[in-house]
This record gives sequence, structure tokens and C-alpha cells, in this order.
Amino acid sequence: PTMAHSRALLVLENFIGGKFVPCSSYIDSYNPSTGDVYCRVPDSGKEEVEAAVKAAKDAFPIWSSKSPLERSQILNKLADLIEHDLEAFAQAESKDQGKTITFARTVDIPRAVHNFRFFASSILHHVTECTEMPAMGCVHYTSRAPVGVAGLISPWNLPLYLLTWKIAPAIACGNTVVAKPSEMTSVTAWMMCKLLEKAGMPPGVVNVVLGTGAKAGEALVCHPEVPLISFTGSTLTAQRITEKSAPHCKRLSLELGGKNPSIIFDDADLSQCIPTTVRSSFANQGEICLCTSRIFVQRGIYSEFLKRFVAEAKKWKTGNPSDPTIDMGALISKEHLEKVVRNYVKKAQAEGARVLCGEGVDPLALPPGNQKGYFMLPTVIAEVKDESCCMQEEIFGPVTCVVAFDTEEEVIKRANGVKYGLAATVWSSNVGRVHRVAHKLQSGLVWTNCWLVRDLNLPFGGMKASGVGREGAKDSYEFFTEVKTITIKH
Repeated sequence: PTMAHSRALLVLENFIGGKFVPCSSYIDSYNPSTGDVYCRVPDSGKEEVEAAVKAAKDAFPIWSSKSPLERSQILNKLADLIEHDLEAFAQAESKDQGKTITFARTVDIPRAVHNFRFFASSILHHVTECTEMPAMGCVHYTSRAPVGVAGLISPWNLPLYLLTWKIAPAIACGNTVVAKPSEMTSVTAWMMCKLLEKAGMPPGVVNVVLGTGAKAGEALVCHPEVPLISFTGSTLTAQRITEKSAPHCKRLSLELGGKNPSIIFDDADLSQCIPTTVRSSFANQGEICLCTSRIFVQRGIYSEFLKRFVAEAKKWKTGNPSDPTIDMGALISKEHLEKVVRNYVKKAQAEGARVLCGEGVDPLALPPGNQKGYFMLPTVIAEVKDESCCMQEEIFGPVTCVVAFDTEEEVIKRANGVKYGLAATVWSSNVGRVHRVAHKLQSGLVWTNCWLVRDLNLPFGGMKASGVGREGAKDSYEFFTEVKTITIKH
């Protein structure tokens, strides 16, 4: 790019030891709704990670010796500062990620604020165990201590939301962190760094290194002085993280993909079920690990469901994310859009499935400024075989498959017939059936007659290829602390 071009652009910097540090080389990050370069992101590697780990190590003794209450006050202050700038954060998130401004305003940024407040509170309420052995004259108790420097790697779909979901528990427990957000969506992480000093965060507690997974992520995962890695992203990357961290015996928390079923029985309340299932299929362009991409409908209501579901999906407006009346924005990148269309929608058609609405079926009209953006319409595919890649692989786009089933037993088997096990949704007004089905589904989360209702106290995470470990008040506390059993003979 010409000098004039790069001068006008936002140039992000790494945040290490409480200071913004420029980098020797940069990569372009695009605005998905226009196809233009939005900002330049540091292309960090070993050197930058080394500096960040050193800063985090240096800050650890002071930060870990603060009381939970002192840390809690700083987390609350940071939450207030982000909330005060909520609109600026929402605008940046929408521009950087392609999501609608409405979603960023109502979901992403409020949840980032809530993450800090939640862990600021929960850290004050943990208790340790104690047991006695009177016959031996012994008493045992446990103590928990922070582990050290935590490596946190977060994805591009919910950038600040998922980054803060890791930073908040890590630092609340007294660890210091080196975080690496996705190179495609680094702006809100950089904006958050600007508020840390004002919140009273000591330098080096939170370090943010920007760059690619292959360079910056790999350096962080391989660093011998980073004992914990918390990662949210693809199963493929997680396999590499597991291999690379094995020689160091690192502690891993891996929140990976999903191929989430929605099971709709013939006694479901369709007036609730249809709008919710449209949302669970297409919210955030289908770029949420909890999105529904396999919809099993009992045969008796299959044709009625399909007709109403497609009609509702067609009402969703796709377009300029900054327009508050829009339901769906742009996909993250040109490559991702091409992959969703080529590897899934086109393949399904080639296999003989029917695309009922969306990609290749309905015209997509975009405003003049968005012609080069990475948009596609909500797409519904029917008559897909269970073994099709569209029913087996995570698509991570606005594509959902609808198929019919006959019996409860059959649908449980089919719902479980994928390598993933993150979330599932069950629609039925029969309480007995709801409990039976929920128990038999291989899934870390099961929602009944609703979707994405979360209590942050409760464990979050998946089975099988959907991950390792759980996150939540108790689970995150256990992951980010080391437990010690102490026995005293008196």
C-alpha cells in the first residue's frame, strides 16, 4: 500500500507490560461488509510473545498476592469503563467482524461487560474443603492458588465477548495473561487495552499480542513458561495445540466446534419453535459454535414446519450491518464465504438435496457500498442424507439442514451420530420425553423449548470433538487455580 493509504488506516499495536508497542511487520484486516481493508494488525511472533510472557511473569508476584476483593474492584472498574464506551465498542465490533450493529450492541459488548462483573463477583464466593480424621489426630484442608501466566487464544466470531470470558476468570483468580485474539478481529481487544490503566490494572497483568495462529499462537502455545492454555476455535487447531503443548504437560481448556441438533417433536409449540429456530440457525450469520445446523422434525409436522420455517427465514433481512433494521450481516472473510457456498451448499445440491431458500435460489440485493462484501442469505436445505458433509461437519455459516424422523429412539441415535457434542435443542410439550431425550443426547448443553439461555454459574462446554473441560463460575475457577491438600497432625 502507498504511504497515504496506510496513514489513513487504523494501525493496531501490541499491548505489553502496560504499554503499546509497535511491531516490525503488519497484516491487513478487512471490513467484511465492504471488502475494504479496515486496519493493520501486528504480525507478531516469538519475540513479541517472549516480551509479553516476561511482562506477565514479572507482574505475577504482585497481582497474585492481592486479595480477591482488590482484584474484584479492578475488574468492576474495567466493566464500567467498557460499558461507558459501549457504543464505540459496538460500532468497531460490527465493522471489524461483519455482524449487525444490533447484535454487537445487545449481545457482544454487554456480555463482555457482564463477564468482568460476573467473575469480579464469583471470585469472592469460593470456599475450600476441610475434613477431619479424629482417630489419626489429623485434619486436612485444601488451598487454591493461581497458576502463573495463562495463554488465552480467542476466535473471530464473538471477539470481545469470548476474549473477556477468558481474561476475566484468569485474572480474577490471580493469574497474569498473554492473550491472542484472532488477527481478523483485533480492534476491540486493542480498545480494551486503552482502558486497563484507568481501571487500575497493574502493568503486565493483561498483555495482548496480535497476530496469526501459525506465528503468534504457536509461539504462545510452545512457550515453556505458560502453564495454561485456554483456546476457543476449531477442532483442527486444537489438535495442533494439544500436540505442541504435550511436551510441556500444559493444562488445556479447549472449547471447539459443534454440529448442533434441534429435535422438534410433533407436540412442539411451533409459534415459539419456528422464530427461535430461525434465530438459532442464522444469528450472527450462523457464526456461533452453538448454532443449530441439523433440524430433525417429526414426520407428522414435517411439511407444515418446513413451509413456515422457510417463510420465516425469507423474512430475515441481509445487508449493511450498520443498518439497525438488518437481521444478518456479512461473513468474516471472502475465503470463509466461498468455503460455505462451495463446500456445503453446492455440494448438497450435487448430492441431490433441495435448497429451499437462500444461496443460489433467491436474489441478494445489497446497498451500493456493500456490493463487494461477503454476504449470503439464510439458506435452508432439505432432503440431506445423514452421512452428507452438510450433516457431519461444522459449516459455521447461515446454512441449516432440515430432515424428517419418526421415533424418539431413532432421532436420538441420529442426533448423536456426529463427532461433535456441544449443544442440542429439544422442542416438545411432554415433560417426561424432554428429560428422557436430554439424558440420552451426547451434548454438553441441552436447551428445551428455548435456545442460548445461559446462567454463567453453570458449566459450559462440549463432549467428544467439541472440546476438553468446562467453563463457568466453579469450572473456570478450578481451571485457573492449582489445588493443594494440606494435612496437619495435632
